[in-house]
Amino acid sequence: MSHKPTITDNLTFPADSKLPQILFGVGAVGIILSVIGYFVNHDQFFFSYLVSFTFFTGIALASVFMVMFHHITKSKWGTLVRRIPETFGANIWIWAIFIIPVILGMHNLYHWSHEEAVATDKILKAKSAFLNPTFFIIRQVIYFALWGFVGRKLYKASVELEKTGDWGVTTLMRKVSAPAIPLFALSIAFAGFDWLMSLDPHWFSTMFGVYFFAISFQSFWAVMILMVFFLHQKGLLTNTIGQPHIYDLGAWLFAFTIFYAYIAFSQFLLIYYANLPEETLWFYDRLEGGFQYIAYGLLIFRFAFPFLVLLNRERKHQKKVLMLVATVVLVIHYLEIYWIVMPAMHSEDAHGLDFSWIDITTFLGLGGIFFGLFFNTFKKNSMIPENDPKLEECLEKTYHQ
Repeated sequence: MSHKPTITDNLTFPADSKLPQILFGVGAVGIILSVIGYFVNHDQFFFSYLVSFTFFTGIALASVFMVMFHHITKSKWGTLVRRIPETFGANIWIWAIFIIPVILGMHNLYHWSHEEAVATDKILKAKSAFLNPTFFIIRQVIYFALWGFVGRKLYKASVELEKTGDWGVTTLMRKVSAPAIPLFALSIAFAGFDWLMSLDPHWFSTMFGVYFFAISFQSFWAVMILMVFFLHQKGLLTNTIGQPHIYDLGAWLFAFTIFYAYIAFSQFLLIYYANLPEETLWFYDRLEGGFQYIAYGLLIFRFAFPFLVLLNRERKHQKKVLMLVATVVLVIHYLEIYWIVMPAMHSEDAHGLDFSWIDITTFLGLGGIFFGLFFNTFKKNSMIPENDPKLEECLEKTYHQ
């Protein structure tokens, strides 16, 4: 005889937890040291900052996209873990202030922002209607206005449903998600063009927007796995988020590992096959000077390792295995963004791969604030979307495992 599943866990993150303050402290120290780095080496600061900014922003964007996808498909499997990506998305409107250093460093980062360079370059002149400082700033405002509004709206609606029990709110969340998904898809693609692809304005790839989406989404699932295990380690939701849900997260990471490999290889193959100088030079710069080791690492640690490990069904249930794979994916995700960005800084000199202490300080600074914002918001409400109409069925996976 079936019975209604009962939640025995405490559903709120400890209100007296000092974790947000600790993370904000780490972030503040990282930012202060990064500011010192700015005065030491302007270019290094802005390029290091762009790598870390793109790393964390991509995770937040993938979070909102996944929440919207969850709503429009009326899926039940992810209801228990949905509050985690909702919380990441809820803070994008605050996170928007961290695009300011990218805008201020436009002349250090982007060759196309120099009028004298555009005046003497036919390719840049042809692209100047899109690649110009004014329109670049306008696009950033549009992106973050859209992302911040949708992320905050979905989070507030989910909390309202939790507090009022009004199932009609689920209709509102679908009405917001349906038109927002194509807008998100376009804006994420164009953000990838703006932040990363335009670092080498002579180069272009029509697949780059999807490629940026793929690397962000694979890393998002790695973050989800580590966040769930972090909560379990703290004794939170241990009886609520069970093995079936952990398996689902592992399956999604496996799926997006394959998706990433398909997109990344397709982009490389098309450029390799066409063999056009203005396209192949982008890869050439990233296959020499030490950057080739990161490229080989992408093949091994971003695809082969997680694919072969997670191919086995049982390993998607194993905590230590999933934590290892998720950690490796996040490390190589950072290195891939670094691999995309840094050759552009050295494009006019002979320097190769050369890590800087500013890479570390910008990562700690932005990472501390990113996760500080997350936990500061996460502890204000329930860690799962209570009163969601799909919650009971999702819970049954735990109690019938």
